[in-house]
Amino acid sequence: MKKVLISDTLSKEGIEILKKAQGIEVDVMTNLTKEELRGVIKEYDGLVIRSATKVTADIIEAADRLKVVGRAGIGLDNVDASAASKRGIVVMNTPGGNTITTAEHAIAMMLSLARKIPQATGSMKAGKWEKSAFMGAEVYNKTLGVVGIGRVGSIVANRAQGLKMNVLAFDPFLSPEAAEKMGITLVSFEKLLEEADFITVHTPLTSETRNLINRETIGKMKKGVFIINCARGGIVNENDLKEALVSKKVAGAALDVFEEEPTKNRELLALDSVIATPHLGASTDEAQRNVAIAIAQQVADYFTKGEIRNAVNFPSVSGEILNLIRPYLTLAEKMGLFLSQTVKGGIEVVEIEYSGDILDYPVEPVTIALIKGLLTPILKETVNYINAPLIAKERGIKVVESRSTELKDYKSMIAVRMKTAQEQGFTAGTIFSQSDFRIVRIDKFTLDVIPEGNMIVLYNYDKPGVIGNIGTTLGNNNVNIARLHLSRQQVDGQALVVLTTDGQVPEEVLQKLKALPNVISVIQLEV
Repeated sequence: MKKVLISDTLSKEGIEILKKAQGIEVDVMTNLTKEELRGVIKEYDGLVIRSATKVTADIIEAADRLKVVGRAGIGLDNVDASAASKRGIVVMNTPGGNTITTAEHAIAMMLSLARKIPQATGSMKAGKWEKSAFMGAEVYNKTLGVVGIGRVGSIVANRAQGLKMNVLAFDPFLSPEAAEKMGITLVSFEKLLEEADFITVHTPLTSETRNLINRETIGKMKKGVFIINCARGGIVNENDLKEALVSKKVAGAALDVFEEEPTKNRELLALDSVIATPHLGASTDEAQRNVAIAIAQQVADYFTKGEIRNAVNFPSVSGEILNLIRPYLTLAEKMGLFLSQTVKGGIEVVEIEYSGDILDYPVEPVTIALIKGLLTPILKETVNYINAPLIAKERGIKVVESRSTELKDYKSMIAVRMKTAQEQGFTAGTIFSQSDFRIVRIDKFTLDVIPEGNMIVLYNYDKPGVIGNIGTTLGNNNVNIARLHLSRQQVDGQALVVLTTDGQVPEEVLQKLKALPNVISVIQLEV
């Protein structure tokens, strides 16, 4: 008998699916403290959560029997997926269950903002009739700028087209061909800022998107622009937004998410030009029922059939094959993460060549793992082993897979060439044991890199003093180097340095590295 704990409020339809599943015993215990959860989790094989329960590393450490964590929803900020993976725990989510709901909320916020509906409602409830005080704006024939054309952003764009708005979109990872099929005009971020009357953001929160809407970017917008954020708190700099609202540069803002939740930014909320909701993007009966049913069925199928669906850390393969190809899956995903963060531009073509011992196994799951790695820096938790190929197809990414019987330098090798509208990158990797995987080629450079943790990829001219300057700069700024890999190319006098650091390097330190003599480029990434 497998025991499943439901620790957050879940729709009854989902609970019933688990209770009716053969061989599964279900307990519902909500509002547990961290200590209480740590105390009981050792008794359970499965854990079903929403956003309230925090599945931290110490919770996972105490979970002796835990095999699967199921999140009813998309976001996995409250789950330490890395710690779960190390313990062999499958982490599942439901990426499609609340997509429409979130998109509809963004549209509702935009319309409410344009017509000042919340402010007028408040006035009416106060017994007033201030008809002239709430002059609104039409959205018809106005330009909506959508930042991020993923699942939610594409639906928002589609609904806006139905409102007869002109839709501009910025997404560096979307090909022009895919955008054309959607009827969307793909533009640069700067052009979107300059031309949009309404701007809505639909990207994950990453180091690149944090504070994406700030004083500088707001300065490039039209006077009287409206800003909507129903994606993630932190994408919009709240203090800079407040300044722009006070100065009337921004006519209004609609916010469903905040840098800190529950938000304490009362000064921002107090502005008449701001409307806000307490992170309600996925809060509809339909969405909560959909994600509850989806995650309950996934967890039930995992225990009764051995099926893995919508997992963010495991592919959908049988347990026997999974154990055999697991090192290749890990290597491929890390190679994808590496390439996606080091090559600029929207991905157009990915060419993968397999050679050696890996050909004794099915390579399709390995290809999926690589695609997931490529898309993860772009889409974060919304991409998994199940939907990665579909997302790649939707984005117009051509994946070419080949097998080579030619004898290589290693017993087994995965070689990947990625082409974008701007450039291309190449990397090759191999494994030496179940847990020893390496990147052995980056573009024209041969080296031996352990793809793990916080990394810096630095191209430079092969001159004396460069390595010393790098080490001195990092040391003077309290950045510790965990590993250093160096490769030289004598044909054109260039060199490649790949560093692993103990933590993420601050932006100001990266700028110091870029300013060093003979340094060509510096890229920080995390794998």
